[in-house]
Amino acid sequence: MITEEIIHRLKNIMDSEDRILMEKADLVSYSYDASFGTYFPDLVLQPISTEEVVGIVKLANEFTIPIYPRGTGTSLSGGPLPVHGGIVLDFSRWSQTLIIDAADTIAIVSPGVITADIDSEAKKHGLMYPPDPSSSHVSTIGGNLAENAGGPRGLKYGVTKDYVLGLEVVTPEGEVIRTGGRTIKNVTGYDLTKLIVGSEGTLGIITEAILQLIPRPLSTQTIMVIFDDIVDAGHAISSVLTSGILPSKMEIMDQASIIAVEEYQPIGLPVDVDAMILIELDGHPLAIKDESEIVKRVCLEVGARDVEIAKDDAAASKLWKARKLVSPAIVRKKPTKISEDATIPRSKIPEMFKRLQEIKAKYEIDLVVFGHAGDGNLHPNIITNKQDKEEMKRVEKAVEEIFATAIELGGTLSGEHGIGTMKAPFMVMELGEAGVDMMKRIKMAWDPNNILNPGKIFAEKGQRLVLVDE
Repeated sequence: MITEEIIHRLKNIMDSEDRILMEKADLVSYSYDASFGTYFPDLVLQPISTEEVVGIVKLANEFTIPIYPRGTGTSLSGGPLPVHGGIVLDFSRWSQTLIIDAADTIAIVSPGVITADIDSEAKKHGLMYPPDPSSSHVSTIGGNLAENAGGPRGLKYGVTKDYVLGLEVVTPEGEVIRTGGRTIKNVTGYDLTKLIVGSEGTLGIITEAILQLIPRPLSTQTIMVIFDDIVDAGHAISSVLTSGILPSKMEIMDQASIIAVEEYQPIGLPVDVDAMILIELDGHPLAIKDESEIVKRVCLEVGARDVEIAKDDAAASKLWKARKLVSPAIVRKKPTKISEDATIPRSKIPEMFKRLQEIKAKYEIDLVVFGHAGDGNLHPNIITNKQDKEEMKRVEKAVEEIFATAIELGGTLSGEHGIGTMKAPFMVMELGEAGVDMMKRIKMAWDPNNILNPGKIFAEKGQRLVLVDE
């Protein structure tokens, strides 16, 4: 309950009352993200300093008010949803710091900085910030850190946590700590940096980050490989990776996603194929010229119908544009999209493709498969209409079976979207009771009053996956 006293004290904490939002229209704007569910906050605050966050957190502890950190709301797992009301902390206006230190090859950033802007600034110095989630042009680095975001370049370069050297964090009790630092090597004490990255805002609020940058590759080469059988495409992935070549990207699109893109914005993709893999190589121009020929030979040996090496940057951009268009293209058929990121070992990709086809037929759903095939991070997307309750019931069962299948094949519930509210009921399935309990004990030690992002990661009593109101 937000009382007049609390609002009065918040006005003293915040430098500007313009960043205290209480109107119903504002609260509606913060009640949803890119996943499912609508939850209204009692109040929205837009802090732009560590001091403001400290004051807010201490006040929240005093009155046991839930706090929900939020970037730009691109979460696909319900990460910033205020499921218990309380305060949403909107960090999207806190973007004042974006410093590139080329000598130390680091970036120092505020939580509200747009992720793609970091790479753009690094490029001016011949450097690169590798993590590249598909939403990087709109998502904030704070949200990426909280969810440990991935992206197409994850195959070669890893995910967000692999590029975080240090953090400034406000703890759930309002203390300010610094983890890690500016150095590449740091093994002092427990690795709190890695613990906080990917904790989905449940252990601390990130107010500044020090990120590792790397030299930008001199050149890139894009290759399109088409298959008459998506299972052969799965075999091709392993064959390329055991040939001595490590691409920077290996993205897969099934026939449904190819057709959707061509109907949405024709690019000239072949629609009479079962699957297509887009491969990007990067490095020295002479090296990737040889590597391109090896990739072509390997793919043809495992059953590819054709292999096309992009002639220039314009042709390459055209192909990658097709991959970017999948999400907006597939929702033209039906308005509701459930985007998952079940991740399995690469050797199990062919089997996962088979199982997804079986799930599609079993539940009579529109299932489209694309994603980061090189690291096993597939995105089975179900296209539906949330107003059709009967179909949504089948969709719920299909999603549950997709999760169960991924775990059965030795995979994980999430490769990059996080757990949030969507996958919380399935955590025990992957980690077991003891594993989940250990995480709960860490949460309790850090956040004894359970004010930071409550209702996330850990399933509450009786919680299950619900995609349609009952």
